[in-house]
Amino acid sequence: MNREQLSQKIIDTCLEMTRLGLNQGTAGNVSVRYQDGMLITPTGMPYEKMNVDSIVYVDGNGNYEQEKLPSSEWHFHLAVYKARNDVDAVVHNHAVNCAAVSILEKSIPAIHYMIAVGGTDHIPCVPYATFGTHQLAEYVYQGIQESKAILLAHHGLIAAEKNLDKALWLAHEVEVLASWYIKLLATGLPIPTLSSDEMKIVLEKFKSYGLRVEE
Repeated sequence: MNREQLSQKIIDTCLEMTRLGLNQGTAGNVSVRYQDGMLITPTGMPYEKMNVDSIVYVDGNGNYEQEKLPSSEWHFHLAVYKARNDVDAVVHNHAVNCAAVSILEKSIPAIHYMIAVGGTDHIPCVPYATFGTHQLAEYVYQGIQESKAILLAHHGLIAAEKNLDKALWLAHEVEVLASWYIKLLATGLPIPTLSSDEMKIVLEKFKSYGLRVEE
């Protein structure tokens, strides 16, 4: 896709994220790898008011276009692309259940085999840092190397994948997992989890599993 097409795809993804109930207001942000940097949503602009000219290019050194302001979270988006060369799209949101689990500062354990969507046997939760800071970007840089989906303590979710369709699919799957985990925690009962041996089997099977979307 060229820049205009990628920019429109970012906007479409934002609108779909809201339609799916994964975000509220202007809270989330979306980016795609582009040239030596990325294209990312602007700061503080409602999705329905965006057009392709609203999307901001940020280069690999963090320089962005004059008279445009990228999302305040651009630091951690760039950190994801630097940490993983196998992903080209990042979706961040404050989905209700993911945010709730993140407030508990808990990773989501292997309560279901679909935990493997992130590429490991749990959905990690990285430590809290103020939004938009280099410290948060450093936590993301470390966490995203472990899993393509991570929770940010007292904040929300990051999902990274090869393209925007896959990234949004991943974000949706993790929100479902978070909703199950919240319900299980509410029972007060011990929560059974799948064994590490079983998760190794599942993770191997997941190498050929997932959303089939043309690259």
